[in-house]
Amino acid sequence: MRIWVNGGLRDADDARVSVLDHGLTVGDGIFETVKTVDGRPFALTRHLDRLTRSARGLGLPDPDLDEVRLACTAVIDANPMALGRLRITYTGGLSPLGSDRGNAGPGLVVALGEAGRRPDTTAVITVPWTRNERSALAGLKTTSYAENVVALARAHEHGASEALFANTVGQLCEGTGSNVFVVLGGQAYTPPVASGCLAGITRALAVEWTGAVETDLPFDALERAEEIFLTSTLRDVQAVHRVDGRELPGRPGPVTAKAMRIFDERAGNDLDP
Repeated sequence: MRIWVNGGLRDADDARVSVLDHGLTVGDGIFETVKTVDGRPFALTRHLDRLTRSARGLGLPDPDLDEVRLACTAVIDANPMALGRLRITYTGGLSPLGSDRGNAGPGLVVALGEAGRRPDTTAVITVPWTRNERSALAGLKTTSYAENVVALARAHEHGASEALFANTVGQLCEGTGSNVFVVLGGQAYTPPVASGCLAGITRALAVEWTGAVETDLPFDALERAEEIFLTSTLRDVQAVHRVDGRELPGRPGPVTAKAMRIFDERAGNDLDP
């Protein structure tokens, strides 16, 4: 594997950042995960726009998007694969121990790993922890991901691939790495960004392409939904067949199946929508 680290490609064994990088010591960093298909990134422009928004939200300098694109191209060309997970990580860089940032400038790492196609349906659980919709990090894709690690481990313990959060006022919010849609009365709904969820790239495309509606949803909408589906970079649109102990149909329902079909068709026709 060849990885871009702060200005150039390195072999995996030589791809190192300082132990004093602020992204490591205090989680002061942001990232994007981009799907690659046969050596081409999907929706890269949208991902880079969000990378910039996250940087500004965290108070980091705007990333040099020309450099990021160059790094992405170099890494993709150096690691050919049919389906990949491209990870762009942008950090506060070399800094003192503690929360204060240094002045050495930000760090940039781009890596690519192989991915497999997800199954059409999956199981999810709900967790007792909440998303804070008023947090300084709400809506930012930061490297401060420990609460997602804990929740996803809980999901795996219960035979599920994702864990779903409410926010502090009891509204449905998101998963550890996905957005959630529920179908009520034949219409697909998803929580708004104001709920504290990430403004997912796949989420936005699913809303644009399928006519799903953004609205506040009580957490118990999961108990009443006729269908539930998740969206994320590597899931695309994925049906849910179980939430906690509640079983849903074992195959995608009609609204979800239509969303899956539309997404596949539109994404296949335009790799940078």
